[in-house]
Amino acid sequence: MARKLIIAANWKMNKGPSETGGFLKTFLAKIAPSTSNCEVVVAPPFVSLATASELVANSNVELAAQNVSEYDSGAYTGEINVVMLKELFVRHVILGHSERRSIYGETDAVINAKIKKAREANLKPIFCIGETLEEREAGKLEEVLRTQVRGGLDGVSEKDLLESVLAYEPVWAIGTGVTASPEQAQEAHAFVRSLLAEFYGAAVSEKIRIQYGGSVKPGNSAELMGQPDIDGALVGGASLEAQSFLELIENAVAGA
Repeated sequence: MARKLIIAANWKMNKGPSETGGFLKTFLAKIAPSTSNCEVVVAPPFVSLATASELVANSNVELAAQNVSEYDSGAYTGEINVVMLKELFVRHVILGHSERRSIYGETDAVINAKIKKAREANLKPIFCIGETLEEREAGKLEEVLRTQVRGGLDGVSEKDLLESVLAYEPVWAIGTGVTASPEQAQEAHAFVRSLLAEFYGAAVSEKIRIQYGGSVKPGNSAELMGQPDIDGALVGGASLEAQSFLELIENAVAGA
């Protein structure tokens, strides 16, 4: 079946409100109607969400947050809850990113709680999974992905899964300039889809979009999106410059 592409920009800890405003004014003025068959999402830092929300309000670009708390409210200094995101018209939230896992110690159980909390508020999770270089070289790719998918989606209903996106990001390819080959990426995506079929059934798994993330650039987005189980991209560095991100999207749409 045809799954609509989803290309998301993860700006990480880049672009305050003024930079966000400048980027989006340029980007929104140039984004072509031809990308209407591609869902475009931008995930600025928390402090820039309000600025972004105003600017994308009457566009086909959707807003994502880079994280959210698993708690509703209370004494959690520095955290942001789902209600706060909803107030800014955020629609998606990136969860389980490898940087959250490795730097901040987020476990599969924590990520699972965040996915469930996001869905309670009707936010759409972009659920990240992926192996390190050491795990891949040790032949543990499938073991790692199975553990992450099973743990992250534990108790998540079929209905909530259908409102989610998975993002396969090999940790060794994030921000390194090294990209998994289209064949490597496709192999991992096909395995993830087989896990979803195992846990939820083939009919459901065929509907779920699985993004690739890891040094996606304008020069490789078409070939990556041409793979049968790759349904979009979670883009880091190449999304920080408006023209680069526009070209990446246009090439992705052409290659899909």
